[in-house]
Amino acid sequence: MKYAHLGRSGLSVSRLCLGTMNFGPHTEEADAHLIMDQAHEAGLNFFDTANVYGGAGHRGWTEEIVGRWIAKGGGRRERTVLATKVYGAMGEWPNDGKLSARNIRLALDASLKRLQTDHVDLYQFHHVDRDTPWDEIWQAVDTAVQQGKVIYAGSSNFAGWHIAAAQEAAARRPFTGLVSEQSLYNLMERSIEREAIPAAQHYGLGILPWSPLHGGLLGGVLAKENEGVRRSEGRAAKALEAHRDAIAAFEGFAAELGHAPGDVALAWLLHQPAVTAPIIGPRTPAQLGAGLRSLEVSLDDAALARLDAIFPGPRTAPEDYAW
Repeated sequence: MKYAHLGRSGLSVSRLCLGTMNFGPHTEEADAHLIMDQAHEAGLNFFDTANVYGGAGHRGWTEEIVGRWIAKGGGRRERTVLATKVYGAMGEWPNDGKLSARNIRLALDASLKRLQTDHVDLYQFHHVDRDTPWDEIWQAVDTAVQQGKVIYAGSSNFAGWHIAAAQEAAARRPFTGLVSEQSLYNLMERSIEREAIPAAQHYGLGILPWSPLHGGLLGGVLAKENEGVRRSEGRAAKALEAHRDAIAAFEGFAAELGHAPGDVALAWLLHQPAVTAPIIGPRTPAQLGAGLRSLEVSLDDAALARLDAIFPGPRTAPEDYAW
């Protein structure tokens, strides 16, 4: 397994992060425990979850599954860099969500109880809260750090200026602030290259891409379609038709390289300088093994240029739209 520092922090994490969103709704608990054990066996030490994972009818379900795995002992907690998130509403009352100091305190304690641990290594804001001032947010996080319940803070789905606002407010306290940003990022969706990635690099945040295969569209969807294994529906079907030619070119190039399309898509992310660890979300133990293969894929400058030609991304702002 390969490791990297999480942003500018001294924390070492595996170059792939195990996403747990499928645990519960799509992956039975026994299989989820097996996946986490196999991740450790492969040297993967970075696990990501969220308080809302589990579905509308059972928010918190995924954290509970992870907690029961941790409770088995055997060094499971000690070997895991555990990340969870706060923001989404966990109930119907007005203060049951977002980033007020009250909700951060109560949501964190609830997550710790479900996870059966006394602290989380990375506590992430699942979305920007436009109604809560950063001084309030950082005061709540600082308190949690002093209590030993949180070690690092991270963001998710932030724009570049949100990252800047958060970091400047943290610097005034002074406080470490954010060490990571979790964003939608893959070969097909590269919008964060315009402003969020430059902001993250400036402030020393590591990028944690979610949906690295863009909902499976970069995982060999056309080959699976031809084999009758997969049929895209809804937004995925519309996206497939809109980008069918590019996806076909991508799958053809992956075949030229001798790798599965999904491995190439993950490897491309691993070659991006701002990326610390793409988040893979296996539903089965076999899918975990497939994700790990990407660590062995090396892309030279010519291959990276070819992929940029197939899926061109934006330039950084303002040059992307001005001069």
